[in-house]
Amino acid sequence: MSNKGPLAATAALLAAGLLATACSSNSSTTAGGSGSGSASASASSTASGSTTSLSNVTLNVGDQAGSGAQALLTAAGLIGKLPFRVHWSDFTSGPPMLQAMGAGSVDIGAVGDAPPIFAAAGGEKIAAVAATENNATATALLVPKGSSIHSVAQLRGKKIAVAEGSASDYHLVAVLKQAGLTPKDVTIVNLQPAQAAAAFASGQVDAWDVWSPFLEQAEGQHGARALVDWAPVGKEYAFEVASRAALANPAKAAAIRVYLKLIAQAHAWADTHQSAWAQTWSKATGLPLSIMTKAADDDTSQTVPISPAVISSQQAIANVFTAAGLIPGHVDFASFAVTTFNGTAGSSS
Repeated sequence: MSNKGPLAATAALLAAGLLATACSSNSSTTAGGSGSGSASASASSTASGSTTSLSNVTLNVGDQAGSGAQALLTAAGLIGKLPFRVHWSDFTSGPPMLQAMGAGSVDIGAVGDAPPIFAAAGGEKIAAVAATENNATATALLVPKGSSIHSVAQLRGKKIAVAEGSASDYHLVAVLKQAGLTPKDVTIVNLQPAQAAAAFASGQVDAWDVWSPFLEQAEGQHGARALVDWAPVGKEYAFEVASRAALANPAKAAAIRVYLKLIAQAHAWADTHQSAWAQTWSKATGLPLSIMTKAADDDTSQTVPISPAVISSQQAIANVFTAAGLIPGHVDFASFAVTTFNGTAGSSS
């Protein structure tokens, strides 16, 4: 273990911290926070156009390693406004979250652009119900400090770590293609972020494609260098994905609408209160405030409707995965997109 260096030690610390977060978050948040129960439920139900009482609803929300919705709603002071119970479950990335959703244990959760495509290709009964447009600096292909690699083309024959089925998976395929390479021209090592951090630090891989805050951790604590971020690829979207079963349940569908409105408000708050968000995010991940301050600046996002342009962007990604042989057959993303919640994008009330 000692030859893995500071980043590996930090990765181990991060993994331990995130495990603690996961344990603490696998419990229900009482409807409406402390003492606000049925009154909040009634008001929120009316605002959503539903007469369904939400006070007895439990929404199972998937979160990503203590750095997602629960921390964001807490930082924005909105978590107490949830007019229903929430059971939070943490996941290392989007793909395992959507697997759990397919198994019926998660109702809704936020993921990058690639996970819903892989889930759709696998026949999971899911739907994208809301979208965010992300900052291009929130994902990057990294090389270690001192690496002789200065262009993506120089990665031919090299080992690259990435989380299979994640947004970084698509980013890697896209930037390789732009450099005249295919996934067959490199050795892709499928690893979740904590394991990839250790492999990257110990020299077992030559590069690592990853997202915030793992990329800021690698840059800040071990001098990793970004070869390319998302900018050359185009716009990057992330999605709130819900299970079809939850959407078919009127009470849960009403809860999802309220949840999406509050998440939209929280994203807007974070983009204008980066320092405060970084402090909460630092506590959630166990990473130093200096790193999370940079991550909060890199990882800004704006809620947007699931428009024809968003669907077209996702379809293009699905086509790339199909052409690369990474998913079986054709995925029609439009059939996995639900636009009836578009009114929650950018909601301030």
